Amino acid sequence: MSSVQSVPAFQITPHAGGHGLSLSESAARRLATLAAAEGHPVLLRVAVDGGGCSGFQYRMELVETAESDDIRIEADGQAALVDPVSLPFLKGSEIAFVDDLAGAQFVVRNPNAASSCGCGVSFSI
Repeated sequence: MSSVQSVPAFQITPHAGGHGLSLSESAARRLATLAAAEGHPVLLRVAVDGGGCSGFQYRMELVETAESDDIRIEADGQAALVDPVSLPFLKGSEIAFVDDLAGAQFVVRNPNAASSCGCGVSFSI
């Protein structure tokens, strides 16, 4: 007789690391530019919400302070924040800033996304 063990698809990693999230050099440079323009440090909050044309969508906003349970991803003196609920969907991702013909924006390069929409804002797993 064999037994089937259920393994969770996602696990929340503690604040100490191991989440594999990274903030690219381009994103850190852009955050530094925005902080200089604002006259104070800014943090990029990245979250995953249900919805969008592919099932999930990224939400990004600039904030001044972190929540007590945020996971902080740092590079070159700049930081992005991810809440513990969004972390499983972003595990192993890189947060970058791109400036191309489609526009200038922060993007998430997510290895967990099975598909994404044309604009890159929504994705499915």
